[in-house]
Amino acid sequence: MAFVPVIPDPYSHVLAEFESLDPLLSALRLDSSRLKCTSIAVSRKWLALGSSGGVLNLIQKEGWKQRLFLSHREGAVSQVACCVHDDDYVAVATSQGLVVIWELNQERRGKPEQIYVSSEHKGRKVTALCWDTAILRVFVGDHVGKVSAIKLNTSKQAKAATAFVMFPVQTITTVDSSIVQLDYLDGRLLISSLTRSYLCDTEREKFWKIGNKERDGEYGACFFPGRCSGTQQPLIYCARPGSRMWEVNFDGDVISTHQFKKLLTSPPLPVINLRSEPQYDQTVGSPQSLCFPKLLHLSEHCVLTWTERGIYIFIPQNVQVLLWSEVKDIQDVAICKSELFCLHLNGKVSHLSLLSVERCVERLLRRGLWNLAAHTCCLFQNSIIASRARKTLTADKLEHLKSQLDLSSSSDLISQLEDLILKLEPLDSACSSRRSSISSHESFSILDSGIYRIISSRRGSQSDEDSCSLHSQTLSEDERLKEFTSHQEEDHPEQDGGFPGNEGDGHVFLTFEADKNDPLLPFGIPLSFRSPSPLASLQAVKKSVSSFVRKTTEKIGTLHTSPDLKVRPEARADEKSCEEDVSPGTCPKEEDTEVEKEVTSQPPEEDWFLELKVATAEAMMMLQDPLVLFEPKSLRMVLQNWLLHLEKSFVVKDFSGISETSNCSVKSTQDVLLLKESKKGLLDDGSEKEKRDSVDNEKTADQPASESVHSPGEPSDDIFQICSPGIIANGLQNDLAELTTLCLELNVLNSKSECTNGHVDRIMQQCSLDILACQFLKKYFFLLDLKRAKESIKLTYTNSSCVWDTFIGGLKEMARSSPTYMAIEEGDLPTRLKLLEDSVPFDSPLLIASAAQLYEKFGESALRSLIRFYPSILPSDVMQLCHKNPAQFLAYLDSLVKSRPEDQRPSFLESLLQPESLRLDWLHLAVSHDAPPITSTMDDEGHPRPHSHLLSWGYNQLILHLVKLPAAFIIKEKMTDICRSGGFWPGYLTLCLELERRREAFANIVHLDDMSLMEGDNGWIPESLEEWKLLLHLVQNKNTGPVLQVSPDENLSDGPSPITVENVALLLAKAMGPDRAWSLLQECGLTLDLSERFTRTCDVLRIAEKRQRALIQIMLEKCDRFLWSHQA
Repeated sequence: MAFVPVIPDPYSHVLAEFESLDPLLSALRLDSSRLKCTSIAVSRKWLALGSSGGVLNLIQKEGWKQRLFLSHREGAVSQVACCVHDDDYVAVATSQGLVVIWELNQERRGKPEQIYVSSEHKGRKVTALCWDTAILRVFVGDHVGKVSAIKLNTSKQAKAATAFVMFPVQTITTVDSSIVQLDYLDGRLLISSLTRSYLCDTEREKFWKIGNKERDGEYGACFFPGRCSGTQQPLIYCARPGSRMWEVNFDGDVISTHQFKKLLTSPPLPVINLRSEPQYDQTVGSPQSLCFPKLLHLSEHCVLTWTERGIYIFIPQNVQVLLWSEVKDIQDVAICKSELFCLHLNGKVSHLSLLSVERCVERLLRRGLWNLAAHTCCLFQNSIIASRARKTLTADKLEHLKSQLDLSSSSDLISQLEDLILKLEPLDSACSSRRSSISSHESFSILDSGIYRIISSRRGSQSDEDSCSLHSQTLSEDERLKEFTSHQEEDHPEQDGGFPGNEGDGHVFLTFEADKNDPLLPFGIPLSFRSPSPLASLQAVKKSVSSFVRKTTEKIGTLHTSPDLKVRPEARADEKSCEEDVSPGTCPKEEDTEVEKEVTSQPPEEDWFLELKVATAEAMMMLQDPLVLFEPKSLRMVLQNWLLHLEKSFVVKDFSGISETSNCSVKSTQDVLLLKESKKGLLDDGSEKEKRDSVDNEKTADQPASESVHSPGEPSDDIFQICSPGIIANGLQNDLAELTTLCLELNVLNSKSECTNGHVDRIMQQCSLDILACQFLKKYFFLLDLKRAKESIKLTYTNSSCVWDTFIGGLKEMARSSPTYMAIEEGDLPTRLKLLEDSVPFDSPLLIASAAQLYEKFGESALRSLIRFYPSILPSDVMQLCHKNPAQFLAYLDSLVKSRPEDQRPSFLESLLQPESLRLDWLHLAVSHDAPPITSTMDDEGHPRPHSHLLSWGYNQLILHLVKLPAAFIIKEKMTDICRSGGFWPGYLTLCLELERRREAFANIVHLDDMSLMEGDNGWIPESLEEWKLLLHLVQNKNTGPVLQVSPDENLSDGPSPITVENVALLLAKAMGPDRAWSLLQECGLTLDLSERFTRTCDVLRIAEKRQRALIQIMLEKCDRFLWSHQA
C-alpha cells in the first residue's frame, strides 16, 4: 500500500458518506433515464424526493422504511419544501406552476390529502419555496420575480393570520428578476433575486433593499440565527461575486464584506466513503472566484454553499473556511442538522454527514472498517494530535486499530500509524504518575488480586495491610459505598460504550460519564469513572455500585478455602454422580443477610488449577500430533479425558462454600420438559409398547425431579457461568478456551462415554445431546470463544432451537452489565437501532444478543433493520432468530439483497449460499410465501393457467436471482420441480431452458397463452424444424380442446397477445421466410386456419427479402470493385 499523504493543516471536520442511497432510488424506480429525481427536501422525519413523473416520494429517514407516494397530474415536481415546525405538511410546486399543499395526517393515521392548490403562478416556473417558522404559511417565488404567500386555515395553526396576509393567497411583491432563494425568520422574509437581495417585514409590510451595488447571476442569501451569531438579533449573509459575502444586520444594513477568495487556494479535503480510500492532492491551487447560488445555515456557526465543482462550508463570523470538498454536478442540497442530502444533475442523491475527524474515525472503527479508519487517521493526523481529538482517539484505540491491519498488505499504513501513536502522549506514564499521586493522598490502593480500591477521605488514613486485607468480608452498606471497588479492563477496545468482553484480565474499573476538567478534585484521574466530586460520585452511583460491590466482595471470598471443605467427608457414589450433573452458577448474587466467615488459610491460586494446568498442557501437546488431530476417535478421547479434569476443577471451585445437601441435584424442569418434547416428537414412528414404556419411565423419573427442583439450597441449571470463579492466567485462559470450544464443536459434552443400542436408544441419545449441549453452555460459557461457538451451534444444532436459545440467553446475561444494553430496552425501534449502531462495535459477539432483544420486541420490523449490521449479523444468524416464523426471514433476506446495487445482487446472493443446501431451502420458502393461490396458477390437471406467469409474487426478484445463479445439474432439477409445484412459471421456464427441456417448456408456454414469451431477444424461438412442428401441433390441439377457465382476477381486455395458429405462423414466416413457412404449414394441414392478414404479411416479407438481397448484391459488387482497384 502506498504512503498516505498528510494533510498539513489541522482541519477539525470532514464530510463522510456512510451509506449509499442508490438502493433506495432503485426501489423507488428513480434510477432510469425516463424517470429521475428532480427536487429534494428534508425535515426531521422525512426525506422528500420529487420525480419527473409528478410523484413526490416521502421516505422516513429512520430505517428508510415507511414510504408515502403523493402523485400530481400537473406535471413534474420542480420544487418541494417541508414545514419547519410541523412534519405533517409539505408544499410541492409542479412544472406547470401550480403549488399544492399536502397534509400527511400521520398523527391521525389517515391518508394524505391535498388541503390547498394555488394557481397564482400557473404558467410560470416556480424557483423557490419557503415555510413560515411559526404559522402554517408558505412563500412562493417564480422566474419573473413574483413572490406570494399561501396561508392555511387548519386546526393546527398556532395563531391567527397576520394583517399582512388577509386572504388565502396574497401577492407580497414583484421584483425585477427571477427569484433565486427565499428564507424566513422571526417575521421577516429574505428575498434573493438575480440582481439584489430584499428584506421584507411581513408584519409591518415594509421592504428594504440590501446594499447599493447590484449583481448579475444566481446568488443566494440566508438568515443566521441570533443564538449562533452571539448577538441579540439574527444576522443575514448575502452572496456576492468573487467569493465574497455581505454580513447584514436584521434591519438590512451592510456591516462588512467577507472575502474568501484567497482562503480557497487550499486543496480540497477528500470525502470519506466506504467505496474507496480517500485521496488527497497536496497541490496548492489558485484563488477561486466563485458564485454561490444558494446559502444555507448549517449547524451552529457555519454557512454552506456549493458550485458545480464542490461543497464549501464557511465560518463567516471568523472569516474561515471550515472545509471544502469536491462533489461534482450538484443541483440542490437539503440540510437537516449536520446531515446533507445532495441532488445531482443526473438525478442521483448522495447522503453526506458533517463530522469531526475523531467522530468519523470512531464510526469507522465501530463498523470494523480497519483499513479505511487507519487511512483516515494517517491523512488527518495533525487533527488527531490536537488536544480535543486526543481525548477521544486515545493511543489504546489506535493500538487496537493497528493490531487489526494485515501486516503483509498494509505495512506502510502500519508504519505511519506507529509514528502517529508515538506523537501522542503515552497514557501509561500519565496513569502511573497519577496513580502515585493517588497513593500519596491515601485514597487509592491496589489489592494483591489486582483490584483497585478507592477509599473515601472521611475514613482517614489506613495501613497498607488493612487496605489490602481480604478478611473484611462483612462490611455494612455504607462502608462498602465508601470502599467500593471499581473495575475496568486495561485493554478494552472502546471506553465510550459497548458491551464488556469476557476475555483478558488485569485491573478493571467501572465506567461512568465524567467531567475531566473538574477543579474540585485534589488530583486528576484520566479515567472514565470520574465525577465532579468524590461525594457526588458515590451518591450518583449508589444503587449500581452497592450491587456490584457485593458481587466483587463475595468473588474475592472465593479465593479462600472454606474450613468446611477441609473436614468434609468424601461424597458417596450416588452423590458424586449427581454433582457431575450440576452446572456451576454464576457469580454469587445479592443476599439479604451476609454470614461472617473465618478464613484460616489461603492456598495459592495456582493450587486450584494445578491439576487442570497439567491436563491442559498435556491435551494441547497431544493435539499437536497429526495422528490425533486428524483422527476423530482419538481426538474425542483426548478431549473427553481433559473434560474430566475440567469438571472436577470447576465443581470444587464453584461449590466449595455450598453445604453438602445442596451438592446433589438433578436436571432442571426446563431440561426435563425439553426431553419430554423431544421424545414425543421422535418416538412417533415407534411401537405403542415403546411409547408406553418411555412414558412410564418419564413419569417415574419426573416425580423426584419435580420435588427436588424446589429444594431451597439447590443451584438452578438456568444460571449461566459468565465470569470466571477465580483469576486465571492469560496463557491458561487461552488454552482452556481453545479446548472448551473444540469440545462443543465435536459434541464432547461430558466426560462419560455412552454406548447406544437400538433405534430408541439413538433417539434418546439425540434428545440428551441437546440437553447436554445446553448444560455445557451454561457451565462453561465464560471459557468459550463466542464467535466459534455461535458458528458451531448453527451448523451442528440446526434443528434444535433450544441450544441456540440457550446460547442467546448466555449472551444476554453477559450483556446485562452494560449500560448500553439497558438503554436499548427503552424507546422506539429507530432510537434503539441508532443507539446500538453508535455504541456497540460491529465485531462484538454480543451484537446478536441485542438483535435478539429487538426482534422479541418489534418482530419483522427489527429483522428488516438488521441489514445495516451485515456482515456482523449474517443471514444464518437471522434464520436462527426467527426459526419459528420463516416468512419473516424472507423479508430480511429480500431487504438485504435489495440493499445492494442491481448489478451486484447476483454475486452477493451467491456469496450467502453457504452451504449449498440453502439454495433449495430459500427457494422453497420464497415460492411458498406471499404467493398467489395455487388455484390461480395451475388448473386441475396441473397445467399452467393462461397468463398466470404475469401474476404478482412478493419475492419475484429474489426467486429469479436464485434461479439464475449457477448450480449443479441435480440442484437445478430440484429447483425446477419446486418452481413447477409452486406455479412460478417464469423461473420454471428459465430452468427448462438451462436444462434443455425445450419440449416441456413449449407445452407450458402454449398453456400460458402469451406470444410475448416467444418474441424479443429473450423469447423462446424454436431452433429446428421439429420444434416448429411440435409447437404448431400443440397450438392446434389447444384450439380444438376445451376452453380453459381464466382466473376472474385477470383483465384480458388489454392483456398480452394470445398464442394462436395465425400468430405462430406469422412468427414462423419472420424466422424462416414466407415460402418455407407456407410449405411447412401445408405439411401440417393448417393453411385453412389462416386469414388475409397472414397473406399480406407474407407479401410484405417477400418484398423486403428481395430488396435486402438486391442491396446485399450492390454492396458486394462495390466491395469487389474496390478490392480489384487496390490490387491493380
